[in-house]
Amino acid sequence: MDTFYIITNYQKDPDLETAQAIQQYLEKKGKTCYIQSNEAGDNGGAYKYTDASRVPDEVECVLVIGGDGTLLQAARDLVERQLPLLGINMGTLGYLAEIDRKSICPALEKLITGEYSIEHRMMLCGSACHQNRKMLADIALNDIVITRNGRLRVVDFNVYVDGAFLSSFTADGIIISTPTGSTGYNLSVGGPIVAPEASLMLLTAIAPHTLNARPIVLPDDVEIAIEIGTSHGTDIDGAEATFDGDTSVKLNAGDRVVIHRSNREALMIKTKNTSFLEILREKMSR
Repeated sequence: MDTFYIITNYQKDPDLETAQAIQQYLEKKGKTCYIQSNEAGDNGGAYKYTDASRVPDEVECVLVIGGDGTLLQAARDLVERQLPLLGINMGTLGYLAEIDRKSICPALEKLITGEYSIEHRMMLCGSACHQNRKMLADIALNDIVITRNGRLRVVDFNVYVDGAFLSSFTADGIIISTPTGSTGYNLSVGGPIVAPEASLMLLTAIAPHTLNARPIVLPDDVEIAIEIGTSHGTDIDGAEATFDGDTSVKLNAGDRVVIHRSNREALMIKTKNTSFLEILREKMSR
C-alpha cells in the first residue's frame, strides 16, 4: 500500500498528535498520507464524519483513529468506496479496532510490506415504511434496533421472514444484528456471540415480556420484516428504529422495518494473527 487516508475522532485525538505521528511515519517511508479535516456537522445527513467524495481516488487504505464507534461510522460513510479499514483503538474496549497505541508502528510496517489480511464483514440494509411509503433507508454494520418511544411500556412486534409470519414478541425492543454486531448491544441483552466472518442474521428481543422468547439465528439470504403492533399504547407513543446507534426514524403502529443483507460489505484489515476466540477471551476476562 502506498496511499493512506486518516479519519480521526477529534474528541479522542484533539490535537491530532496520533494522526500526525502516523502521517510523519508513513511519509518517511515514502508513502502518501492524508488527514481528514474536522468536517462533521450539518451536511444534510449524507455522512457523519467523512465525506466520501473528499477522499482522493488514489487512496488504498483508511486508518481510523478512535474506537469501535468511529470505525462503525467510517464503514457506513465510505461503504460505496469499498476501501479497507484499519481501526486504531484510543478507547478502553474494542472488538473492531484491533490496534492499540503501542502497536501502531508495527501495524503500519505490515501494511507497507503487505503482511496483512482483509476480512469481509456483512452489512444490513433496512427500510422503514409507512403504508408502503419508504420513510428511511440506511445500512448498518452492527445492528438495526427497534425500540419503544416515549413512556415506559412494552411494544408488540410482529415478525415475518420472507413474507411468512414467524412470531409476535411483546418486549422493550428487537435487535437485528450481524455477526460483527453480535458482541455489541446483542451481547448485552443475552444474544448469541457469532464469529464475525460468518454470514448470518441474529434476531434478539430486548427484555421480552415472556418466559419462552429466545434469540433466533437466521440465514443471510432471508428478508426480515418487523411490524409495530397496535396494543399497549403504541398508537400514541410510537416506536423508533435506529441504525448502528446513529440514524433513526420514528415509527407508528402498523409501520414496518424491512431488513435484508446489503450487497455491500465492510472490509476490515487484520495485521495480527490473533483469533476471534482469543480476542473474545481477553475482552470477557476484563
